[in-house]
Amino acid sequence: MEQEQKNTRPKGQMELWKIVVISLFAGLVGGLLAFGIWNHLSNSSEPGSNSLGTTKTSDINVNVSTQATKAYDKIKKAVVTVEAYSKDSSASTLAELFGYESDSDSQSTATSEGSGVIYKKSGNTAFIVTNNHVISDASSYKIILYNGKTVTAKLVGKDAVTDLAVLKINAQNVSQVASFGDSNDIKVGETALAIGSPMGSAYASTLTQGIISAKNRTVTGSTGSTTVIQTDAAINSGNSGGALVNLAGQVIGINSMKLSGSSSSENASVEGMGFAIPSNEVVKVINELVKNGKITRPALGVGTVNVTDVSDDSKTSILKLPSSVENGVVVMTVQDDSPVKGIISKYDTIVSLGGKKVTDLTSLRSALYANKLNDTVEIQYYHNGKLKKENIKLTLKANSSNTTTSESQAQSEESYGDSY
Repeated sequence: MEQEQKNTRPKGQMELWKIVVISLFAGLVGGLLAFGIWNHLSNSSEPGSNSLGTTKTSDINVNVSTQATKAYDKIKKAVVTVEAYSKDSSASTLAELFGYESDSDSQSTATSEGSGVIYKKSGNTAFIVTNNHVISDASSYKIILYNGKTVTAKLVGKDAVTDLAVLKINAQNVSQVASFGDSNDIKVGETALAIGSPMGSAYASTLTQGIISAKNRTVTGSTGSTTVIQTDAAINSGNSGGALVNLAGQVIGINSMKLSGSSSSENASVEGMGFAIPSNEVVKVINELVKNGKITRPALGVGTVNVTDVSDDSKTSILKLPSSVENGVVVMTVQDDSPVKGIISKYDTIVSLGGKKVTDLTSLRSALYANKLNDTVEIQYYHNGKLKKENIKLTLKANSSNTTTSESQAQSEESYGDSY
């Protein structure tokens, strides 16, 4: 009995022993596992190893093709850089003085750089439209194509009134030509893309995106008032002559000018106000330039201002207009060779020409240029408060002396705004 008691351990001691053994085993296993992990990390983080800081590019391809991208691809090779050069007469004289043969290229000085659009290939010739102000003072021209190749261009014709010009080059290196869309179909708010060489050839084929801000905006330049497309697509120096494009990749305008600086009236910075010549006007002009080398237009030979620029008192006391007449064009001067000489006098107000209503200088210009030289048209005007109608023959040819504008000229009795 005593022996059994010596060999038998209390139950509580047995359970305690099991707990101690299990704890030791668990600790041993955990330690081995922790050592293995530490050893792996230590080996992979040895000095000089960058495996933890190494990254990779993903092999997932994102399709970023958009309508703008597709439109750009349709026309990008047709938009070029236009370089204009003028003769350096002093260099020529110096060369001749020392008996050297003249080198036309070395005697030329770059006068301007802009953009252009290849719009037609005919046989071995490709035609490029650009702005007249880009090439107007030049005697030679070069074109830098999309692939960087420089070729010589020749002048086909230019027109200061619409600020358009056409050049031609050998078509050998031309792989793409642009097509024109209908500028009458554009809508305010639709996407517009401007393509050209802002700040010169170093930034050739630059694409900017905006919207059509206005379809028929009247702006005044050195050749008079004109109707243009307004856009907020970024347009800078060097974009002149480049393409304004819709999302179908069609040219809807030729970029021509922008407003810059500050507004003196509000002392506010001007941003996002660029202008383009509508494609319908462009096509009409360049077709005639290719055919005849110039644009022949009729002129009225009168200096004019808008009725809206005249004070209310002057409308009554000087113009003697009925109160119902709120718009029109006031004649301020009449040239001796004017077709309206002896018919219209100073302070008469033109309200219709050729069956088209005249409300301002722009509408007068449109009505006049809708006719050809030597056409006979009806003109309606107010003289001393009475509406009169006369038929006139448009015998006067437009030129720089009878179609220019004085942009800063004061609107007074002895000065006028636009001449037509």
